[in-house]
Amino acid sequence: MDAVLLARIQFGFTISFHIIFPAITIGLASYLAVLEALWLATGRSVYMTLYRFWLRPFAVAFAMGVVSGIVMAYQFGTHWSGFSRFAGAITGPLLTYEVLTAFFLEAGFLGVMLFGLKRVGPGLHFLSTGVVALGTLISATWILASNSWMHTPQGHEIVNGAVVPVDWLRVVFNPSFQYRLSHMVVAAFVATALIVGGTGAWHLLKRRDSAPARTMMSMAMWMLLGAAPAQAVIGDLHGLNTLAHQPAKLAAMEGHWEAGLPGEGVPLILFGWPDMEAEETRHAVEIPRLGSLILTHSWDGQIPALKDFPAADRPNATIVFWTFRLMVGLALLMIALACWGACLRPGGRLYENRCFLKCAVAMSPAGLAAILAGWATTEIGRQPWTVQGLLRTSEAASPHPAGQVAFTLGLFVVVYFAVFGAGTAYGLHLLAEDPADSAPDPEGGAGRASQAMRPLSAAQERGGHGH
Repeated sequence: MDAVLLARIQFGFTISFHIIFPAITIGLASYLAVLEALWLATGRSVYMTLYRFWLRPFAVAFAMGVVSGIVMAYQFGTHWSGFSRFAGAITGPLLTYEVLTAFFLEAGFLGVMLFGLKRVGPGLHFLSTGVVALGTLISATWILASNSWMHTPQGHEIVNGAVVPVDWLRVVFNPSFQYRLSHMVVAAFVATALIVGGTGAWHLLKRRDSAPARTMMSMAMWMLLGAAPAQAVIGDLHGLNTLAHQPAKLAAMEGHWEAGLPGEGVPLILFGWPDMEAEETRHAVEIPRLGSLILTHSWDGQIPALKDFPAADRPNATIVFWTFRLMVGLALLMIALACWGACLRPGGRLYENRCFLKCAVAMSPAGLAAILAGWATTEIGRQPWTVQGLLRTSEAASPHPAGQVAFTLGLFVVVYFAVFGAGTAYGLHLLAEDPADSAPDPEGGAGRASQAMRPLSAAQERGGHGH
């Protein structure tokens, strides 16, 4: 392996860890805002119980996301100095805007959200939760604007070998921005719904059939029923956008090597093995014309083939082909789980069918796995370009010896599995606790004093909480 490939592996490894935690925080922050809003609107204590239960896993995921994100920023200078020199005038300001908007919002209100349940009024605390949720969405907006520009760049000029922005509106609202942003945000909601639903199912299987477990299960399945099919529609629109702006990536996703004759149509290859050296997809299982119908919305439409592009400009079709199918396969399972849950709702079978509950637990990490598979499809499918059509990955990498990059990659692997493995284990430990133990104090709750005025009443209060 040369230094460029090792640097790509290192960046891919670190971002695979990083992308998981912001996805969880995006979904959980919005979920917490909904829970607190429902509590304020209905007064039902079950919503505040769930809020308190999910607040600590949110804090753990948020902290790990911040730590892993700092490492990502440093790698732009250490391993991708060519990219920083070429595109820093665009990516630098976009990341700065994220700090000035999202990070400032989150830093200002996160402390109130985490520690102010019994110290501020209900309205102010709900405002803090809502602002933090908004901050996560703003953060995703700026990050996806920067990433989307790398795929579909516009609004710039190249001066002395470097990109210079000339129209920030066109830079931010580039052709793929709206599809990537909506696809990522909805993916975060779907992944969070699966985690929440899987947690509720796990507690129901453990005979903890309580109102909090049932409520989180019900809310998660409603969210999944709406968001998973919506994600399929967004994915289809994103695919059409990819066909228009990154046809080589789409050809790799489909394992499509040669253009057909006019009127012949393009088959959909369900399974196969794209062979980059032989320039064919071996052992292909095809459905005639279905590729044309899905990709062009016509019976005999044609799409670009991999052989239409020079070999040096083709992405690795073997990887892209299978990561795309992994993402789609998981999405179909999510839709099936949501429909199954909807069929079980009458008569309360949603909370009693052990086969369904076990499947919900098994599917709880599926949303995160689909995000990783989708990220790999998107980013590996852009190769050999770092900025599509403008800067090759080989030109973006820093001139480090392969041995040094391999050494740092090994250190990252060891440290990441130790640090984030421990954090993940602690987060799972929090999810294993009985949600009923997070019930608000009889005289506490948001906006209410929890410290007793007299020592004896404090002893009585502690003894009656059941903690």
